[in-house]
Amino acid sequence: MLQQTPVVRVLPVYLRWMERWPTPDALAADSPGDAVRAWDRLGYPRRALRLHAAATAITVDHGGTVPDSVETLLTLPGVGEYTARAIAAFAFGARTPVIDTNVRRVLSRVERGVDSIREPATAADRRELETLLPAEPAVAARFSAAVMELGALVCSAANPRCADCPLADRCAWHLAGHPAAVARRAVQTWHGTDRQVRGRMMALVRADHGAVARALLLAVTDDAVQATRSLDSLVADGLLVTVDGGRAYALPD
Repeated sequence: MLQQTPVVRVLPVYLRWMERWPTPDALAADSPGDAVRAWDRLGYPRRALRLHAAATAITVDHGGTVPDSVETLLTLPGVGEYTARAIAAFAFGARTPVIDTNVRRVLSRVERGVDSIREPATAADRRELETLLPAEPAVAARFSAAVMELGALVCSAANPRCADCPLADRCAWHLAGHPAAVARRAVQTWHGTDRQVRGRMMALVRADHGAVARALLLAVTDDAVQATRSLDSLVADGLLVTVDGGRAYALPD
C-alpha cells in the first residue's frame, strides 16, 4: 500500500483492511473484487489484485504461512525485489539489503558524492549496500530501517538537514558542497490523464455493489476516445469484467 502512496492516506485503509483480513487465507477466501473495493482511493488498484493473488498463492502453495526467504517471496504474484527483501528483513530478521528511494538517496550521497535521481534500485545498489550491512542479521534489519528513517526525516530530497545528520562528517556529497543531480525525472501529471479517467471509473464501480452501465462509465470525461481506451484498459488489467453482454461492468468475482 505504501508504494507510491503517502502514509497519511494509507493508514486508515490499512487498518480497515487488516481488521477484515488479518491473514492471507482470510483475504484469499474473498473475491478479488472485494479487495479492489476495499482498496478504496489509494490509487494503482492493480496492487489490490496482486495482493489478493499473492494471498491466494500463500494459502494454496505455502499452507497460509508467508515465506521467509527472498527467493521464495519473489515467486509470489506482484512481489518484486524491494517487497521481498523488506518482508525478509523486517518480518523475519534476514540480512538482506532493503533499498527504497530514501535509502538509495542516502547511499548515493554518502558513498558516491552524488545526488541520486528517483530511479528504481539496481543490483549494483544492492551489492553496495550489502557490503555496509552489519554482520548480525537482526542488527542488519534495524540498520536498514534506520537508514530509511534517516533518508525520510534528515537526508530528504529537497531540504536535507545536514547539520542534524550523524553521517555528515563522512558524507561525500555534503563535503563536496551538495552538487546537483545530473538529471531529474519529470514530475508526472495527473489531470487529464488516463489514470485520472480510470480512477473516476473505478470510483463509480466501487460505490455500486452491482454492475455499472457502460454509458455511465464513459460519461466521466468528454473525450470519448480516451474514455473507451481507459475502460478497455481496466478490463485488460483484470480490474473490471463485462456483464450483461458488454453493456455494463463490475468488479471481478
